Order: sequence, then C-alpha cells, then structure tokens
Amino acid sequence: MPIDPSAIIHESAKIHKSAVISAYAVIGANVEIGAGTVIDSHAVIEGPTKIGKNNHIYSFASIGGDPQDITYQEGQESNLVIGDDNLIREFCTINRGTEKENSLTRIGSNNMLMSYVHIAHDCQLGDHIIMSNNASLAGHVRISDWAILGGFVLVKQFCGIGKHSYAGMGSQINKDIPDYMVAAGIHPKIRSINSVGMKRRGFSSSSISSIKRAFKVVYRDSQGRLLDHALNELEASESDSHEVMQFVECIRNSRVGIMRGPVDE
Repeated sequence: MPIDPSAIIHESAKIHKSAVISAYAVIGANVEIGAGTVIDSHAVIEGPTKIGKNNHIYSFASIGGDPQDITYQEGQESNLVIGDDNLIREFCTINRGTEKENSLTRIGSNNMLMSYVHIAHDCQLGDHIIMSNNASLAGHVRISDWAILGGFVLVKQFCGIGKHSYAGMGSQINKDIPDYMVAAGIHPKIRSINSVGMKRRGFSSSSISSIKRAFKVVYRDSQGRLLDHALNELEASESDSHEVMQFVECIRNSRVGIMRGPVDE
C-alpha cells in the first residue's frame, strides 16, 4: 500500500501516486513528494518542502523543520528543496532556509546522508556528496559535488567544501577546503590532494598531475608571498587545465578564506 492508513498527512500535501508513505510518518502542510520516493515509518516532513523522485528517507528523520536561527519568525518565507535519488538515513535533521539568503536550503541529487547528519538553514549541497554519521553543518554552508565528509565532521557557518574534496573524521572546519583537497585533523590542515578520489572518478593522470602542481604552488611554494600571486602564476602556467582553473576559481570565490596547509604547522 503506497500510503499506510496510520500515516498523518496534511490536506495540502501533494504526494505522487507511486510514492510510499509508511506507518506513522507525518507529512505536513505545503509538502510535495515526487515519484518513487519512500518515506519510512515515524519520519516527519514539514513544509514548505519539495522532495524529488526516488529518494529514500529513513525512520525518525526530521526534514523541513523551522530554521534554528534566532532572527527567524513564523510567517517568513522559508523553503527546502531536495533533488532526486538521495538516501537520508535515520535521525537526520534538515532545516529550511531563511530570508537572509534566498529563503532556501537546497540538497541536490544522488547524495548519501548517514544517520544523525544535521544540515542547518540556508545550506546548499550539490550532487554525489557523502556525509558520514553525525557530520553537522552550521548555517549557510556550501558543499560542492562529490565531496566526502567523515564521521563527526563539524563545519562552521559560511564555509565552503570544494568539489572532489575530503574531510577526515572529526575535523572541525572553520575555513574553506578548496576543490580536490584533503583536510584532516581535529584542527584540520590541508594535507594533500584527493588523488584516490580523483582516480576512482576517472580523472586522467595528467589532470591529477596538474592538481598536484597547483597544490604545490599554493600550499608549499607560496611562503612569503601573497596568495593572489600564487593564483596568478597558476592562471598563467596552467590555463589549459580545467581542473586547475576550477581550483583557482574556488579559492578566489571563498567567503571566509581557505584552510592552511602542512607547511604552516
């Protein structure tokens, strides 16, 4: 049965006929649930929230709750949008956005959010992201495609996690991790490039070598000179590398500054 009779569903909710709503799930007002999405027992979905196709939201997840922001007031515009093919495991919490930043929290597609993950108001997540158990994001965090966060990673508000990057277990992140980098440690540093992840995702050896050179320019050879000079050097010497140009753009667009590297220890 697609909708269990014990589920509590608000009359304004829009649920695709192929979605599955399990026993004792609660679907609130202004919630849309797309085709093939499964909501397990005792999960709570509040609105305004739009959930796409073929997602699986496990028991006791709390999705679309009010922002945990002291300036938020009931009646303000506040939305959550979730894409397709996401796995959202038990006890995850995802809050809607605030008027401080487009009134929107957005989760992309093909992500895995493991148990007890928390995503705060106004966060923006791309696609193919893995957040391990108990990883938590403060408000306004941006995570780009293919990033991986280990268990118990904590990310400060407004920080960015770059494409194909990796944050090791227990890292307390208060600066941006640029594209393709590995950060590790309780007080983390950039340790290396994510060569393992790049190989797994089919990057060529030349692309990986280009990112290695970029890492060296920014994190090993830049002592005593401005970061902007290192980025200018990369733009001149590696302009034919799409990956390096992404790396440079990621750093230039940082809102809080980038994480320091191993030579700063």
